[in-house]
Amino acid sequence: MQILGIDVGGSGIKGAIVDLKKGKMLTERYRIPTPRPATPAAVTHVIEKIVKHHKWKGPVGCGFPTAIKNGVCQTESNLHKQWVGVNAEDYFSESIGLPFKVINDADAAALAEMDFGAGKNKKGLVLVITLGTGIGSGAFFNGVLIPNFELGQVHFREYEKIEHYAANSARKQQELSFKKWGKRINKVLDYYNLLFSPDLYILGGGGAKYLPEIEEYLKITVPVIPAKTLNEAGIIGAALAGKELL
Repeated sequence: MQILGIDVGGSGIKGAIVDLKKGKMLTERYRIPTPRPATPAAVTHVIEKIVKHHKWKGPVGCGFPTAIKNGVCQTESNLHKQWVGVNAEDYFSESIGLPFKVINDADAAALAEMDFGAGKNKKGLVLVITLGTGIGSGAFFNGVLIPNFELGQVHFREYEKIEHYAANSARKQQELSFKKWGKRINKVLDYYNLLFSPDLYILGGGGAKYLPEIEEYLKITVPVIPAKTLNEAGIIGAALAGKELL
């Protein structure tokens, strides 16, 4: 069982054909820089190039960097304001001529982690937190996705968004030591614990590779484990989301 998975990001749009049973990419990922401005027409043109590159004729699963509700973009995120209110599934399907399933990109990455990574068979409330340019999040209860859990957008202290306080980009920009950054992440996870009482945290994203450097500063009682799917998670999870189209 195969499907084309596409991961739309702020800097690049990537796609590969995925084996849904094994959770593995069957082709090399094909990447094209995200156009600027990232309007619906411009992004669709790039996605069509990726579809043609893979000579794909079937359904497509797509991870998208905005909150998605029933296929409709709720926010512009780091793309373009023209996306707000657009049904991305209908737009891509009508423009490219293939059926599309579109979900939030953080949800897509978390799906891959829950099906094939560290979250496999984990029960209760699991929060998959990605530490990258921002803070992405995917929430699952007994293995079922709760969509659009945008925890990086939560306000925290004097920060407009909590990701400005503790994302991996904040560590770099503010030249934080691993000790200081680790303590910030601990405060963030503790805050999420206060709000949601999760049973498990899974840390992914580019910053997850530094978990050995910061784990001594994570004092929360909730278990914290590293993600396993890493860079391929967005494409694999997007493909998984499109499984319902088969």
